[in-house]
Amino acid sequence: MTATATDPITSTDRAIITELAQRYAAACTDNERLIEAWTRHNMLQGGKPLMLLFPEGGWCEIEAENPMQCSNTRLHGLERHLRQGLYENQHFAHDKVVSPSIDVNCGIRTSGWGLEAEWTHSAAERGARRFKPVLHTIDDAERITAPTVSVDAVAGAADLAWHQDLVEAHIPVRSVGIKQIGYHLMCQYTAWRGLEETMMDFYCEPDLVHAAMQRLVAGHQALLDQYRALGLLNGNADNTYQGTGGNGWCTDLPDHGPVASNQMWSSAESQEMAGVGPAQHAEFCVPYESQLLANFGRNAYGCCEPLHDRIETVLAMPNMHRVSISPWADVRRSAEALANHRAIFSWKPNPALLCGSFNQDAVRADIATTIAICAEHNCQLEIILKDTHCCDREPWRFTRWSEICREEIDRVWG
Repeated sequence: MTATATDPITSTDRAIITELAQRYAAACTDNERLIEAWTRHNMLQGGKPLMLLFPEGGWCEIEAENPMQCSNTRLHGLERHLRQGLYENQHFAHDKVVSPSIDVNCGIRTSGWGLEAEWTHSAAERGARRFKPVLHTIDDAERITAPTVSVDAVAGAADLAWHQDLVEAHIPVRSVGIKQIGYHLMCQYTAWRGLEETMMDFYCEPDLVHAAMQRLVAGHQALLDQYRALGLLNGNADNTYQGTGGNGWCTDLPDHGPVASNQMWSSAESQEMAGVGPAQHAEFCVPYESQLLANFGRNAYGCCEPLHDRIETVLAMPNMHRVSISPWADVRRSAEALANHRAIFSWKPNPALLCGSFNQDAVRADIATTIAICAEHNCQLEIILKDTHCCDREPWRFTRWSEICREEIDRVWG
């Protein structure tokens, strides 16, 4: 009989977690050097480019060769966290800091937004889904309300104690509140309205877009105010994932403990605007995102949308420190705009190169071209491989990609 999440933890399962925790703790030995490098980088102080690799959807193919071993399914989240950290440390030639602690949510609960997105899902595993619009009129937009925040302290304390019992002999365990805040306003809007409908709204129903964005900004501000009132904001100038792949190590913000929002990193993005021009982006996104980003000490912007034709607009947003340069952006135009360390050039290489026929020469050319352009313009470059949802069941491709990237970085910077 298979063990369930509610069953007691067997001695065998406990031994598996203990052994993983011991190895994980040992993998933290290079953290000091890496943290120093990331701190210089995030403070825009130059230095060689830093590189991170996130398999994301590709983890399922890696995990197929390294399956979970615990019989108790509740342990799988913790086991997966430890195994992934160890796999990255052993197989990727990147600059990942091994998170020096296990962070456990203190029991935060939030309600909904008043509108619930509806989707038509594909029957295929990991297949696409189709929007089913629920936002049609300004009256519908008026239904958008701020979520209510509460804290289930009993559940939070129980989860903390559960993790401490399992790993604290080897890895510190911390109870934390809100450490990661990002704004995805257009994502929320399109989930309620539909993507094609949104594209038409910019011309036919602009008042509806503005009404919904105003409601979203008010709701997110109310959400942030609740976090403040409940003392839930935690320092995130640490290994917390920032924007679309960087981390937060720096010297001018706290890395732990209760903080004010202006002592935190935050981010925003508008991937749904990839198909429209800078004018629509400036009208329907930037003013609303800027109101929210003004609450924070350091901000990142962008994800998969190409920003090369609107970087100046992005840089004018409050406290902007990291700009995502997607695989579809013009690298040279982006480098010219971000030259001389104006902000972190957070480059996302083309993840499709890991699929199909793995052409190592094409991978090298892709990386070498961007590195050369960024070196020419004195950019504060970080290389973040993500959106890697397939490696054709050959996890070694991730390893080889990281090795090629390391070779190209060292070839230019030594």
